[in-house]
Formats: sequence, structure tokens, C-alpha cells
Amino acid sequence: MNHYICKIASKKEMQEKWDYEISNASKDKSNWIKWKKENIDYFEKGYIIPYYGILNGIIICEATAHLSSKTVQNSNSPVSDSCVYLSAFRTNKEYQGKGYFSTLFHYMLSDLKNRGYEYATLGVKPEEEHNKEIYKHYGFTDYIKSGKEVYPDGTTIEVEYYRKKL
Repeated sequence: MNHYICKIASKKEMQEKWDYEISNASKDKSNWIKWKKENIDYFEKGYIIPYYGILNGIIICEATAHLSSKTVQNSNSPVSDSCVYLSAFRTNKEYQGKGYFSTLFHYMLSDLKNRGYEYATLGVKPEEEHNKEIYKHYGFTDYIKSGKEVYPDGTTIEVEYYRKKL
């Protein structure tokens, strides 16, 4: 990991990463295109902080911290003045399982704690047992609630929300 850095993304880096995600979307790209526009707008308004892991100049992983309830569905619990919501955990396939995301995740949590946040929340589909185990390993053991989220194309998913103290 000699040439690996964790940082808060710039708008230009966000555009690059979203274009990568759009180009790799296997189905209808319309959700990804809408999410790109929304996230860049949220970034410009200060509603989110995008964290990127960059290896040898290539963005290989990401996570986003939502600071505003305006950016999160079911936000009456996952976001508050002392609680931030985390999402968009993605690592390029060829870099998965090598510790890059874990390093980024710890960087992000440390930064958020230094900004004064006391708690972090995240959402996961109930059937994603592997992801739930990973989040439990990271300390997200406090079950908050279940809810539904709706994608831009109308797809509805079930989500379980968990919290941890920073």
C-alpha cells in the first residue's frame, strides 16, 4: 500500500468515479446517471463528504458520509446533528479483499469523529448476510429500524439500519 492514499474527493474526482460507475453499470444506467447528478449537487451544497481511496492515481474505492437528512431516505433516525449516515461502499473488483476499503473506512470514521460526530449509521439489505457480518465487525451492532428505499427508476428495496458510536 505504498502508493495508496485516502482523501476527501474533489468535484473532478467525483465526476471521474461516477463516470466509471455509469460505464460499468450492467443494466439500465438511468439510476447511476441520476445519482451522479444528485451527489455532485449534494457535495456542492455541503450535504455529503465523499471519501476516496486512490492507488497509484486510480480511484479504487469509495464511501460517502451524509451530513444532511435531505440526502437520505428514512432519515428520521439515520441522520442528526451528532449522527452521520454512511453509504456508497464500493471497491473496484480487482482490489477487493486486499484491505484498501478497510483503510479508507477507518480514515473516514476518524475524520468524522474529529468533525464532532458521535455516531454513524448505515443501511443494508436484509439478505446481504456477508455485508451485515462485515458491518458488525466494524461495530455496527445497534439495530435502529427497518424501512424501504426507492431507487430513481421506482425499484423498492428493504433496508435494515444499524448504528455505532464513533
